[in-house]
Amino acid sequence: MPMLENAHALVIGIANYRHINTLPPTVLKDAQDIHSLLIDPQHCGYPPDNVQLLLDDQATQAAVRQALADLAARSDPDSTVFFYLSSHGGRIETGPYAGEYLLPVDTVYTAEESIAQTAISGNEFTAALRAIPARKVVVIFDCCHAGGIGQPKDAAVPVLKALPESYYDALKEGRGRVILASSRSTEFSYVMPDDENSLFTKHLLAGLRGGVPGDDGLIRIFDLFEYVQPRVTGSQSRQHPLFKAEVEENFPVALYLGGQKGTVPVNDAGFHYDAYISYVDRPPDSTWVWEVLLPRLEAAGLRVAVSGDVEQPGVARVVGMERGIRQAKRTVVVLSTAYLTDHVAGFENVLAQTMDLQEGTYRLLPVKFAAFDERRLPLRLSQLTTLDLAHPRRAEREFDRLLQALKGP
Repeated sequence: MPMLENAHALVIGIANYRHINTLPPTVLKDAQDIHSLLIDPQHCGYPPDNVQLLLDDQATQAAVRQALADLAARSDPDSTVFFYLSSHGGRIETGPYAGEYLLPVDTVYTAEESIAQTAISGNEFTAALRAIPARKVVVIFDCCHAGGIGQPKDAAVPVLKALPESYYDALKEGRGRVILASSRSTEFSYVMPDDENSLFTKHLLAGLRGGVPGDDGLIRIFDLFEYVQPRVTGSQSRQHPLFKAEVEENFPVALYLGGQKGTVPVNDAGFHYDAYISYVDRPPDSTWVWEVLLPRLEAAGLRVAVSGDVEQPGVARVVGMERGIRQAKRTVVVLSTAYLTDHVAGFENVLAQTMDLQEGTYRLLPVKFAAFDERRLPLRLSQLTTLDLAHPRRAEREFDRLLQALKGP
């Protein structure tokens, strides 16, 4: 089997802290499953000797420091480096020890000074990343940001605040750095009922197992986030994964199904997606798309790309839009009063209709979820049949018509 020979990884999962309340068992399951998948020759193809796993008592401050140093020592500018962390983390907001901290298993949580002495500070972790010579570095945090680090066992000391998004901005500095976080700093990272993995890592694992297109035998970083983000937010609208990057290319992070080529999951017509959703990304439109429309489409087994989530960092937005629309069999336009006044949304549906004219196809499917003044529709849209997904009696029938159109030729 082919291997991603110059790929290296460090995977850390800490649930059973010595001096801080424990985290759910899914933390350890997440780390173990990521480790197993990375070294699986039928999937990610990392050489087993290049991947280190630290769980609970193995992940002391000294051990984490040494593992980061080893990662820097054994990689080179052409290496791929994958760092995954599921643990506590937080921020001291004021005073002499102000800053961000990652908490190893032996962190002493009795005072701000003891935290600073026994944790991994943001400055130290940033320096450790900068010491890694590789130009393809992925750092992934699956932590519960909204609640800080939870309650310490000694409740007399204050709780650390959540890691701010500015922390990730500092970490990405340097060529070829990508930071993925499971949620915004104001949000929780969820574990859904009956799931063995956290919501974010569940979809990360699914993407690495073959869900992410890889027609050249490789899974690339932009495609990985494009797969994970809409599925996480589609399942839990209060969780939005973050992507921070300083990169010049859509670099590979793993093998696709052990390096198989030409096996991207596309339909018979060669499309990566059944639908591209064009909408206005603000409530109530965004709420309806993420909480109603997207779950219905995915429950029907459809592959969906969402406006905004197919855009690549550092690439003009119009390029991302065109890419998403071209790779989708249909473009679902979510019409509303806001949509008709949004210039970006207008550009998307014009682009889709232009492609229709060039190719002699009919990809555009307008839908509405609430009443609006349809007299304001431009002629090119008013000529198309709009599915009324909010009609009190016909909504279910209209949804069925939408699914039939998306599944049809």
